[in-house]
Amino acid sequence: MSDTVATEKCGSPFLTFSRLDWAQLRASMPLTLTESEISAMRGINEHLSVNEVSEIHLPISRLLSLHVAATRQLHQVRTTFLGRPSPQVPYVIGIAGSVAVGKSTIARVLQTLLSRWPEHPKVDLVTTDGFLYPNAVLQQRDLMRRKGFPESYDLRRLLSFVRDVKSGRSEVAAPVYSHLHYDVLADASQTVAQPDILILEGLNVLQHAVRRGDVSRLFVSDYFDFSLYVDADAAHIRNWFLDRFLRLRDTAFQDPNSYFHRYSTLSQQQALQTAGEIWEQINAVNLRENIAPTRERASLILEKGHDHLVQRVFLRKL
Repeated sequence: MSDTVATEKCGSPFLTFSRLDWAQLRASMPLTLTESEISAMRGINEHLSVNEVSEIHLPISRLLSLHVAATRQLHQVRTTFLGRPSPQVPYVIGIAGSVAVGKSTIARVLQTLLSRWPEHPKVDLVTTDGFLYPNAVLQQRDLMRRKGFPESYDLRRLLSFVRDVKSGRSEVAAPVYSHLHYDVLADASQTVAQPDILILEGLNVLQHAVRRGDVSRLFVSDYFDFSLYVDADAAHIRNWFLDRFLRLRDTAFQDPNSYFHRYSTLSQQQALQTAGEIWEQINAVNLRENIAPTRERASLILEKGHDHLVQRVFLRKL
């Protein structure tokens, strides 16, 4: 029997696990990733290690695999009840969190880990960046400095995409975003063809349904089977954002085709000042007003410390 201890606060919808307690929930599950694979999935300013994958991501992978199996059993129960077969649909996982918090890295790691379970080998990952309005539209609507805010996304198109995937359509196309050009690519798309699991990663994917007048509108989170929120103190995220900006100045921004090439010649002091202004005027506002309020809607919350390592895990009670 496991010695794992979860803290249960009175009135809280979550069980709280220390890093050590959560790591024990890996059980005897083997690590199927090599150090070189882990290194390839590491974010630009993160320190993703074998220990982090073993102690944090492997237990999540195990939990999600159990959830997928339980959902399939429920599907079989419903098929028996209805007396007629119905197509299995993808299990949809949402991953939310701030800019620079590391949600993209977590999404990539989980995609790889989950795909190595024989029960669900086909795992697709889609980011919501592709569902941003093109820059031309954002400029027309004076939203370029609100990019990443809920109003900057084509929510109707995003909702249609997730609904089609969840309904079992054979192929569904998702738009593709270029971080080099800082824009949606008009001539590119990603095809999602009935995966076992779909991971949808983005800033605001956990936003709940909003009510306009007497009409309740569905949102993408209504189609999730499970959701994760990657959390950290805002001061830590700000530091990570500034550090990432400096690293990008010396790498990706050096490309003449980069939308941010103009930042490549900034001194360190100028770059820190520019990144600080972007953070305070855009990303901090979006985090405070739109992203952080969705934290409590997640099935699982990963709380990071200043070193980018997960310190505590919160699992929603059933």
